[in-house]
Amino acid sequence: MIQYEYRVLTFPRAATRAEVRQELTDHAEYGHWELARTRLYIGGKRRVWLRRKIIRVQRTA
Repeated sequence: MIQYEYRVLTFPRAATRAEVRQELTDHAEYGHWELARTRLYIGGKRRVWLRRKIIRVQRTA
């Protein structure tokens, strides 16, 4: 079974699409995160859920 760890990013209403895109690109390139979910709230606040696989190393005997 694949397990994921999650990170939630919140962007204010004043954040431009270019700023949000750059932040998400940085997380994807350097932290190996992928986009899991995006919510845009009435006030303009944007919340983004990122996820990445948890890699477990199994011992060899």
